[in-house]
Amino acid sequence: MNSPTFSCTRKIHFCAGHRVFQHESKCGNVHGHEYMIEISARPKSDLDSLGRVIDFSEIKAKVETWIDENWDHGMLLNSQDPIRSLWFKGILKDHKFYVLPYNPTAENIAHYLLTEICPVLFADTNVEVFQITCHETPKCRATVTL
Repeated sequence: MNSPTFSCTRKIHFCAGHRVFQHESKCGNVHGHEYMIEISARPKSDLDSLGRVIDFSEIKAKVETWIDENWDHGMLLNSQDPIRSLWFKGILKDHKFYVLPYNPTAENIAHYLLTEICPVLFADTNVEVFQITCHETPKCRATVTL
């Protein structure tokens, strides 16, 4: 008989603006979304002494705090997008922004959280974040899984 596999998922909401640099349609314009992120974690070994992967509040404390500080109510920008100069040294320099190494699509937002941010945030835990789903709208989402 196979052993069960455990995971847990926490949802986090935030609002941010973005632009998909060189997009062929309206997403090439600056606009915003109310994002919903699903963070799924699994234990590196066993469940904790209380029978959990991790307390849901610990996921919230780590990921939601990072998102609040870096992305919430800010502008997500591609490092190659020429409009980033408006934020770096231009008229919007006092407004919150975050530069990604690629376009801030739902796929890339999920990928960035999964591969760059969560490994650092959860380094001191017995869990591995293995999947991120980024809902850009109620109808559209992208998932990245390790």
